[in-house]
Amino acid sequence: MLRERIKTELVSAMKAKDDLKTSVIRLINSSIKDKDIAARPSGKMDGISDADILQLLQSMIKQRKESIELYQKGNRSDLVKKEQNEIEIISSFLPAQMDETEIETKIKSIIQETNATSMKDMGKIMGLLREKYAGRMDFGKASVIIKGLLS
Repeated sequence: MLRERIKTELVSAMKAKDDLKTSVIRLINSSIKDKDIAARPSGKMDGISDADILQLLQSMIKQRKESIELYQKGNRSDLVKKEQNEIEIISSFLPAQMDETEIETKIKSIIQETNATSMKDMGKIMGLLREKYAGRMDFGKASVIIKGLLS
């Protein structure tokens, strides 16, 4: 389970006195706990699923990439490096990412499976992709590919 792996990595980072890794993993744990609490009213008393955690990790990476862009515009190379290091740590919890050809192949099969023909079907396609490939697919890239295929 992903939660156990995160806990184990936190302990080993603390023993190694790796301050950056420790703080990033603590941030991940905090975000997971926030999501767990937010999910309680909808009946998820055990907390969010691994797929939800993977989605959370991807959004954390996306936030850091956006920060990197801003820091680069502001000539803050020190902060760019810190954000890149955080992305590496967060990425270590994600399964291997698909490349663009793999993403396109999976999208084409889902388009066939759902008989999608127009942009109106994009939500349905994205939903299935998130369900099947959470944590392994860059959904920003997937969105661009879907638009290209359906238009």
